[in-house]
Amino acid sequence: MRGKLSLSFLSIGVFIFLGLTSLGYLLGKSIIEMKKLDRVVSVKGLAEREEVADIVLWPIDFKVAGNELSELYSNLERDNTRIVDFLKENGIDSSEITVSAPIIEDKMLYQYDNNVAAFRYIATQTITVYSTKVNEVYKLTNKIGELIKENIALGNSSNQYGTTTEYIFTKLNELKPQMIESATKNAREVAEKFAKDSNSSLGKIKSANQGQFTITNRDQHNPQIKNIRVVSTVEYYLVD
Repeated sequence: MRGKLSLSFLSIGVFIFLGLTSLGYLLGKSIIEMKKLDRVVSVKGLAEREEVADIVLWPIDFKVAGNELSELYSNLERDNTRIVDFLKENGIDSSEITVSAPIIEDKMLYQYDNNVAAFRYIATQTITVYSTKVNEVYKLTNKIGELIKENIALGNSSNQYGTTTEYIFTKLNELKPQMIESATKNAREVAEKFAKDSNSSLGKIKSANQGQFTITNRDQHNPQIKNIRVVSTVEYYLVD
């Protein structure tokens, strides 16, 4: 009887030993595999390209001064008509031109000393061009100064010929897929070079961040040409 019990305990002991040995092996293997997963490389991929803006917003300010309101409005209408005609003569359609209401300033309301203003009233008006003819408008912005020769007071104290001209690029969504693909490809090339230098191979992607697209002027002299840029961050596993 005792022999049978001893044999049973021995068998149980062997099974426990084998079980613990197997568990230890599996745990050890799992730890090794986890260590392998810890080997990663994080790289950045760049994609950029130049595109011409497809919308231009061009505000043109002009001023008229006078002592009589009737004369002021007459001169304002005259200069307004001439500027609009100038734009049309240079290929801008009527539908692309918007004329704002004039702002009239009465200098006598702000006269706190003995200095007498040359003109009592100053009127400021803005004519805005909103067009897809970006290159044509860009050339025209450098040409409109010719109107000064006709005694038209363009601009204001803070800007030569009006407020800032905006060149807008609206087709970013059309470029995103191709640029993201290019940035990811660039990131993989960098990662492969790193893996090769470390005597490893590149594994699967662990994580990826598309990055933010930025649109800036190529330079201050060509604001109509946009530099579009995206930097993607990709993390790869490294394997032996």
